[in-house]
Amino acid sequence: MTKQSLKAETTETIMVHEHIDTVDALMAYYVAGSLPEPARVLVESHLEMKPDRRMLVRDLEFLAGEALEQTSETRLDDRDARLARIFASATPTEQKSPPIASTKPGTFPRALRRLVGFDVDTVPWKTKLPGFKEYSVDIDGCEVSVMWIKPGRALPAHTHKGMELTLIIDGAFNDTRGRFGPGDISVADETIDHRPVAEKDRPCIAFSVLDAPIKLTGSFRQLIGDLIG
Repeated sequence: MTKQSLKAETTETIMVHEHIDTVDALMAYYVAGSLPEPARVLVESHLEMKPDRRMLVRDLEFLAGEALEQTSETRLDDRDARLARIFASATPTEQKSPPIASTKPGTFPRALRRLVGFDVDTVPWKTKLPGFKEYSVDIDGCEVSVMWIKPGRALPAHTHKGMELTLIIDGAFNDTRGRFGPGDISVADETIDHRPVAEKDRPCIAFSVLDAPIKLTGSFRQLIGDLIG
């Protein structure tokens, strides 16, 4: 898949950060099929890395099915147009049933490889800061990034103007909320001001999805130190 083919048209599905404040809430949006493509891929990658989390997805699907059965019938307006949109959307298998796989350390989950067209050893990294490399592209109205962070490297302190979802692929980082290791998802919005620091034993490789830019915070002295590494 080329970079050009990744630039899909913006759809009506967006990350509404007022509601997605936990990983469980993110899963609920995933089951509802209302996430943009990059966020959906992030969740599928998480489920591939942590298969036990599929139990939560199955429970949410069951609850959604029960709620649908209890919904009273209503007349559909513009029936043909609605059917056309349904048939044009992703199938349930594409949306909610990621392949059962064991992701090896240092490799991308299958869903992520399909999205970006690379594995860890073939990513066309660009150095953004000393000890920090990134590959980024816009997809579905979101900034999608794969990041490589040197062991012990602190990223500049920042908060968010929208929603930031980060999946740890390899290694780990720590911030004021705790530790995030392989398969963990960090959910951050404007209420979170953090300074992620990669653990010292190995590089931290992560996949992030943002629907708005970040905002740098912290003192001027700390910012200069974080920028130069």
